[in-house]
Amino acid sequence: MFESAEVLRVLTLLREAGCEVWVGGGWGIDALLGRVTREHHDLDLMHLAKQEPVVIETLAGLGYRELPGIVPGRPARFVMRDTAGHEIDLHPLTFQPDGSALQPADDQGGTFAYPADCFVEGAVHGARVPCLSAAQQELFHSGYEPRERDLLDLAALRERYGTP
Repeated sequence: MFESAEVLRVLTLLREAGCEVWVGGGWGIDALLGRVTREHHDLDLMHLAKQEPVVIETLAGLGYRELPGIVPGRPARFVMRDTAGHEIDLHPLTFQPDGSALQPADDQGGTFAYPADCFVEGAVHGARVPCLSAAQQELFHSGYEPRERDLLDLAALRERYGTP
């Protein structure tokens, strides 16, 4: 389980190291809602691709190591885990002049698009944290058959934000 205290510890140390990151996935939804709605297996973080060496070094200082064999893996994403079993799913972003960002989707040049207005703030236990917008969360949950927890997450977002 990935606890809120670990979320805040990771975000604080990355911020202190000068890294820009945004919370996505289940913790991102909870940040948008301002409350913890369920247990979380991992923490999804979008990060600046150009800051990746510092992100990795900072997380390594907390005991995180990259897991081999993740599918899909690099360049789309990679996962780091600490000895307590906390996993961070990292997604590299390259920002465009208009404030939007692109993430590699595969090793054939495909990309995921992040519009400029999807970078917002939420809260984890009252602490303001950068996260992805409700609309972006909805978009990311549309590309696969949702699990029960995904349906509950989306229902909570729709109730709070009135997303379609």
